[in-house]
Amino acid sequence: MNKMQIGMVIIILIFTLAGSLTYFLVRRSGKRFIVAGKSLPFFLIGTMLFAQATEANGTLGGAAFAYSGGFWQGWVLSGGVGACLILTGMFYAKPMNRMNLITLPDFFFRRYNRVAEILVSIISIIGFTLMDAGCIAGAGMIISWIFPITLVQGMLIMAAAVFLYTMCGGIFSCAATDILQLYPAFIAFVGSVIWLISKYGWDFFSVAIPPNFLDFSAMTTMQGGALIFWSSFISMALGDIVALDFMERIFSAKSPKTASYGCYWGGTFTIIIAVCVGLLGVMGLALFPDIADPRNILPTLATDVLPFFLGLFLLAGIIGAGLSTANGGLLAVCAVIARNILQRNVLRTKRQDMNEEEREKFDIWLLKATRLVGIPVMAITVTLAYFKPEPGVMLVLAFDTLLAACFVPLTLGLFWKKANSTGAVAAILVGAITRLIGYIITPVEWIGLDTLIPPVLSLITMVSVSLLTQESSVPKHHVIYEIPTDEQVLSGEA
Repeated sequence: MNKMQIGMVIIILIFTLAGSLTYFLVRRSGKRFIVAGKSLPFFLIGTMLFAQATEANGTLGGAAFAYSGGFWQGWVLSGGVGACLILTGMFYAKPMNRMNLITLPDFFFRRYNRVAEILVSIISIIGFTLMDAGCIAGAGMIISWIFPITLVQGMLIMAAAVFLYTMCGGIFSCAATDILQLYPAFIAFVGSVIWLISKYGWDFFSVAIPPNFLDFSAMTTMQGGALIFWSSFISMALGDIVALDFMERIFSAKSPKTASYGCYWGGTFTIIIAVCVGLLGVMGLALFPDIADPRNILPTLATDVLPFFLGLFLLAGIIGAGLSTANGGLLAVCAVIARNILQRNVLRTKRQDMNEEEREKFDIWLLKATRLVGIPVMAITVTLAYFKPEPGVMLVLAFDTLLAACFVPLTLGLFWKKANSTGAVAAILVGAITRLIGYIITPVEWIGLDTLIPPVLSLITMVSVSLLTQESSVPKHHVIYEIPTDEQVLSGEA
């Protein structure tokens, strides 16, 4: 094996071992497994949120988009996530953390009703399984690039690693591995841009980059792709607010302020990464003018151009963050299936009065169920990654759906006292259905409208239906300020 292969093996083993050892922090508790018992400090929360920017969807996909469409098309994925974190820190993190939630669908159950909970659960499960497939595909691509193995073998190796440490430590495994993964990767991304410019000079790159790849036409003209840019940005900036894994991290913070400040920390680093991804993508036009697959820009750069340690940490960071994002997505999907589908709506185990022993049994049951459903979820994820290994596309598809169906009910549920369950259910259905119709009928030249129109229709629907049904469906805005006990939460009552 060469030194890149040896270094990658060592790093992946360290990631997997560090994540797996967090098994001992779970302490047979489902709540600790999913949201760390609401105990994590600012630095861990910010680091875990920052991980979303560095994974394969935003980096491999972003660099490929920049190579093909310009800086802003590469910036938009991670840049949109960064904007999302800033917005979440400003408006959403504090109230969502305060409510003592375990999963995002818990909010829809508590604020609206069981139907809204089930609809959001199903949509989120589908969206995040797609996202995880993109993460596994991206990590598999890098592994198959470095080692003499096939893409399928690379994906299976990465899936096995993330499954192992996710099922061991849950959210703790995410926190432990992110500390090891993210900051070396951040240094590698920033350092790569600085090193390339210092070695070749900016003139070397600017000659090969078309002028429209660096100006603002991508944001201001239809010919430059403004419709796609803004639809992608809004999908990430708003759709990611209703992301299961983001909210799991916010729920894990030890206080509302900690959750909010963690969002600002993660958002700042994310936007810097977005700039680096866009620059590396367009700089690839000068370095690799005839590359067959733009998704290979970063792996080629790391193995053929950059100094060894910069290249190693660049690829290791992408793999590690991809595993972290897949870790968070897998955990969130399993938690939603175990809690919001099985516990509350299939087994109907809700209990209003529990003693300490009964509460502990519910907590252990939640842990076992969440781990068990991970097996079929990961199997489906790998299958999707095999049939559609397109990291950037996966990310946009996932959050388009969440934006269309869930963003309006969440936002109005927090900030509009007249939002009610009938309006929420109608908004979820209208948003999801119109997004599906838009995907089928939107002409190529108008792609982007299928992202932008459904949430507007969802908003109109929710406001009008809520106002028309105030008497038959009484709003429950007071629950935003209530903090249920652990007994109420674990039993499924809240």
